[in-house]
Amino acid sequence: MTNSSVIGSLEGESRRTRISFSGSALLPFFAFTGFFLIWPVIAVTLRSLKGNDGQWTISNYQTITHGSYLHAFITSIKLALTTAAIGSLLGALFAYVAFRYAGPRLTAILDSVSAVFANSGGVPLAFMFIASFGVEGIVTKVLKNIGIDIYAGHFTIFSFTGVVMVYSFFQAPLMFLVFKPAVAGLRKEWLEASASLGASSFTYLRRVAVPILTPPFVGAFFLLFSGGFSAYATARALTVGTVPLVPIIIGTLVDGNVISDQANLGDALAVGMIIVAAVGMVGYIWAKRKAAKWQI
Repeated sequence: MTNSSVIGSLEGESRRTRISFSGSALLPFFAFTGFFLIWPVIAVTLRSLKGNDGQWTISNYQTITHGSYLHAFITSIKLALTTAAIGSLLGALFAYVAFRYAGPRLTAILDSVSAVFANSGGVPLAFMFIASFGVEGIVTKVLKNIGIDIYAGHFTIFSFTGVVMVYSFFQAPLMFLVFKPAVAGLRKEWLEASASLGASSFTYLRRVAVPILTPPFVGAFFLLFSGGFSAYATARALTVGTVPLVPIIIGTLVDGNVISDQANLGDALAVGMIIVAAVGMVGYIWAKRKAAKWQI
């Protein structure tokens, strides 16, 4: 056997060993994902296709596409779209301003603050807004002292508008964190090349920056949509069910308030939420692939 044959055989064996080791190293990840993600989705889907008598049926899906359940889906999607739009616009604006004008120290502070706000939620966040914008809240009293009564009209912190305001509190910082790397990816050479060709700042934004930043912006929007659609604890603590949202209805069913002849209705609602969230994640993945060609 020649030296080249021996070397080729050793290289092939080394490659197979690396592939085998890589596959073994990923086994814990696949086990974790399968147990906590794939299997629950399969189990919920199977239960949603069964009635009280254990027979296969699609009656649960017929129920959730009518009446109050359909209205809850529409309200949840409307809430997710509204908060995603507000959070995306504000977060993208903050990210661009921070990239252009903030120094390294201020940027680090903004990153830390945004991370804290983006992970805020649940009962503490709901209580903070009630204490600030409730009927007897601090901000409400301050505004009333200067002649602005936010409760003079139809506004209330416990309404759909109040939930939008609270959700936007963590959606905008999340957009800031997600979108800032895309803004930082704008190369100085592009701006210098545009300036050397006589383009104004507005032309640079319109012809270079905006087309490049559109795919990551769309991807971040879908990410915020999925998060706003599936959020539960904050809305439950804030509205106590006065705003019809699918996560709150599912929580009510899980707590034991089950209609006697629709025991698996909550599973069907959960599958519906999975489908809507999956659409948002597909849009996010598509946008990320579109943006990948501009990333270093």
